[in-house]
Amino acid sequence: MRRGISIAAAVTVVALAATACGGSDNKADGKPKDPKDVSGTITYWDTSDAATEAPTYKALIKQFEAKYPKIKVNYQSIPFTDVEQKFKSAAKSGKGAPDVVRTDVGLMAEYASLGYIAPLDGTPALQNTSDFSTGAMNTARINGKTYGVPSVTDTLALLYNKDLFKKAGIAKPPATWDEFIADAKTIKKKTGAYGTYVNPDSYFLLPLLYGNGADLADTSAKKITISDSKAAAALDTAKKIYDEASMKVDFANAYQNMQTAFKDGKVAMLIQGPWSVSDDLTGSAFKGKEANLGYAPVPAGAAGKAQAPTGGHDLAVYQGSGNLDASYLFTQFMTSTESQITIAEKTGTLPTRKSAYTSAVTADAKIAGFRPILEQTARPRVALPQVGSLFTPLQQNYVKILQGDASVKSGLDATAKQFQQLLPGYSIG
Repeated sequence: MRRGISIAAAVTVVALAATACGGSDNKADGKPKDPKDVSGTITYWDTSDAATEAPTYKALIKQFEAKYPKIKVNYQSIPFTDVEQKFKSAAKSGKGAPDVVRTDVGLMAEYASLGYIAPLDGTPALQNTSDFSTGAMNTARINGKTYGVPSVTDTLALLYNKDLFKKAGIAKPPATWDEFIADAKTIKKKTGAYGTYVNPDSYFLLPLLYGNGADLADTSAKKITISDSKAAAALDTAKKIYDEASMKVDFANAYQNMQTAFKDGKVAMLIQGPWSVSDDLTGSAFKGKEANLGYAPVPAGAAGKAQAPTGGHDLAVYQGSGNLDASYLFTQFMTSTESQITIAEKTGTLPTRKSAYTSAVTADAKIAGFRPILEQTARPRVALPQVGSLFTPLQQNYVKILQGDASVKSGLDATAKQFQQLLPGYSIG
């Protein structure tokens, strides 16, 4: 169910439209000015990695300012973990929000429902939309309108250590979760390494749910489905993987320990995203031998599906920006084919434009490895403004299930009841 904008938020949006955030709105009779005449200062919040990715974005901004000398960009690096609350607080109050924000695709529906980001259809921000991959473009479209422009994309895949597979006598990566468990046992027996390390973050549970034909909720029926039989079967599999195939998890520091175990060759397989590869290649199992890192789709579940969530980031324009024309031009420039090629070559992130997959870009083994997986298995998360909030109770109960403190049924029933508090009007189906 789409959460309507509150009266207070509506008043805020109307007020914001009349305020200046970075200069004049550069409009005459409701039509944008010629790009060469657009002027002013805009603020951009960038959530890319400050050490490894931000320098590329800063360099592109200099190119933008050279192309549009009347426009200045106030660049601000905002940690990914902080940007959601920071942006919502600034947008709600009408004070300090950026003109353009780099946002996780999972937050687009919520920002749009609150009236915090502007629809971009018919603006200069959207150019040659047919060039974007369907999955990436769908992350920006909410209820028939386009609220963002896809910048980078990703999904989850099965990463594996080819040397350990060879030592275990396994010729190819597992295609199903049953094969995954069986291969993990063979690897442990023949090499001493563990088969996998379960990531207890609920986002990494999605491939198991999707593979069983399950999801968090059914928006068309307005039903919460996280506790139905398909979801329960998926959690049964997750628990079996943890009990029979995984190195035991340090739940206080799971992600870092998972990465360390994999890159040092103590674990043979991970469900991971492309963001982890640079770190993987620093470990003894892969340093200087990048070809030892294998890429495969996530295993399929009982429904015969191999599916993982579409991730990545879109650029969104703040509804209350005082300089929409400059914001549109900046968004267009930063998501152009040329800019996406530069970003991919310099940072190793996957482009959202099909035309950006040049031979130079796909020479990156990570991009070449993830691209077909993205095209074959990535699917959108359930289109709910509250979807980001659903992961917290799911994760809390998922951890209890893995640790044996709750059964699959009791853990999912508790999750469904907590979902109901976040999704008014939804029944538990």
